[in-house]
Amino acid sequence: MAAFWRRLFPRPAPPLLPEIIRHFNHAAADEEHFPSSIDPRIYHVQLLLEYFGDLNGKRVLDVGCGKGRFARVLHERYPQSRIAAFDLAEAMLKYVPSGVGACAGSMTALPFPAESFDCAYATESLEHAVDIDAAVAEMCRVVKPGGRVAIIDKNAGQWGKLATSRWEKWFDRKQLERLLAQHCGKVSSREISYWEDVAPDGLFLAWLAEK
Repeated sequence: MAAFWRRLFPRPAPPLLPEIIRHFNHAAADEEHFPSSIDPRIYHVQLLLEYFGDLNGKRVLDVGCGKGRFARVLHERYPQSRIAAFDLAEAMLKYVPSGVGACAGSMTALPFPAESFDCAYATESLEHAVDIDAAVAEMCRVVKPGGRVAIIDKNAGQWGKLATSRWEKWFDRKQLERLLAQHCGKVSSREISYWEDVAPDGLFLAWLAEK
């Protein structure tokens, strides 16, 4: 495990990193709460499909992919896309579907060249990054000019509505808008619901950016 951390961070790893890795490697066995598939009708999925458009022939990065459930849907819909599923927990990556590339590491130090993806997204994973500024900067760094970035996560104004890990962070709309605007020319955000036909209750926010 020590060798794994050294690959992620040339400098000393953040103090919480070992705890976060253990947590999600253990959670990989819990299919009930960490499923390997997702209903494609869920609006989180539909928003990505709508915002990114036709992904055939494009490179897409799923940042903090877990078991790759969103990547699975995108790849099934666009089989000619090239999707990289990236996560801190190697045990989670064992569930990533065939046809999707799996890679382990930290979202604060993505092991990809600059401007190497057409799109990147993080669905309820940025909340575990600890260094949020660095994670957002890295997502934007690896996206090409004109490429798109999508973040779906929880609203800081709803903090306490769900149980959270001690490192977890939720976000204010303006907070992430400002971070994305440091790297992208066009940024927007809005409240979203889990289901398209249900009015948003304020728990989930979506940030959309174009580099």
